[in-house]
Amino acid sequence: MLIRIIRKTYLVYAALISSFFTTHTAIAYQTDIVKDIALIYQGGTQRPDWTEEELSPYVVHTFANGQTTWFFDSFLFLEFTDNWQIAFGYNYGTRNAKKSDWEWLLNRIFEEGRSLDALNSCIEHYKKIIGEPQFKHKIVLGIVSPITDQTDWGNLDGKALNFSDREDQIKAAKWYIDQLIKRFNEKEYQNLELIGFYWLEESTVKCGDLPKYISKYIHQLNKRFYWIPYWNAQGYNLWKKLGFDTAFLQPNYFFNKEITDDRLDQACNTANKFNMALEMEFDSRVLYENDDSYYSRLESYINAFEDNGVFEKSAIAYYSGTKGILDMYRSNTVENTLILDRIVNHILKRRSMEVSLETINKPITDNLVIGGSGELYVSGEAKSIKIFTINGLLISENTKRLRCAPGIYIVIVDGKTQKVIVR
Repeated sequence: MLIRIIRKTYLVYAALISSFFTTHTAIAYQTDIVKDIALIYQGGTQRPDWTEEELSPYVVHTFANGQTTWFFDSFLFLEFTDNWQIAFGYNYGTRNAKKSDWEWLLNRIFEEGRSLDALNSCIEHYKKIIGEPQFKHKIVLGIVSPITDQTDWGNLDGKALNFSDREDQIKAAKWYIDQLIKRFNEKEYQNLELIGFYWLEESTVKCGDLPKYISKYIHQLNKRFYWIPYWNAQGYNLWKKLGFDTAFLQPNYFFNKEITDDRLDQACNTANKFNMALEMEFDSRVLYENDDSYYSRLESYINAFEDNGVFEKSAIAYYSGTKGILDMYRSNTVENTLILDRIVNHILKRRSMEVSLETINKPITDNLVIGGSGELYVSGEAKSIKIFTINGLLISENTKRLRCAPGIYIVIVDGKTQKVIVR
């Protein structure tokens, strides 16, 4: 009898512990030094040239009311195929990319007037229009996959590499990473910072645990490693063991109208459970004016991310197909601007909160910023004055007295920041 009582007590105690951990051990979403990263598919001949003009809708956003602000803080440049012929990742083309194809893609990435070069110029252009951004734009570059079992890749250091050999896979990946860093540094992009690399395979079906070996090399270079597995992909919940610093989960909801909104809540819960970030997904089918528009599918992402606290608590990757945002920008239908307004407002809210937390409490010792009734006033001598709305919009530069509407403003005087309330 006593044994039964002890056993029953133990089982109840164990159940309570299990219940506690089930309820309280969700780690929450993954954050990162990139907050909002745009995926730019670039390199293949089927893609846009990605000139300065084509990249501008990703660099800045103009609201329906005409105000312009900085958009994404980070960009992922990646490519998985050249027109569905050459495969830079498993099963993306009719033949696997060889070393000469890898070199061709490298040349495309660093082509003058396009891609990274155009992005750098585009940022420089808008700095003269809306002022310096509050951040330096961060770059993540995709790594071409050394596809397992490929035997005809080519020679490196006088040796023919065979990707049935794990060491040869690692050697080729290291060579490509070195090439990316070398070429990026040679370009001396003033407005871009290379922070890491992206693993092209979206599951571990073919590559297995290869990423963890490549991760070691990336971390030796003081860079970060990123991954975006698809919904329920093999290995998605093992992303930390595979050596990634951040993994963004794909809900894969947008593309199939048979999938219900529950998928988005499931994705948010899964990301929370496994400490992952999330991807927002749409493509050019989102255009409001399309006969078979997927516009409401993007609205569902925004609603779910709002309801589940994703905008406030998670890093977010934005998949927009080959040129979804560019097509929305070129559209004359205001609804396409309005839905981007919703996304950008969330980005600006998070960005302004970070500015507040990091710099708002730093005292301004030489200048006093006064918020009066319907105006701001900066006392004393000042070399530089910038006044922003709480959403991060630059509204005045080098003006000591500014008439403005009631609200909260961020004022930066000679590099020192203060929050001011105008009544």
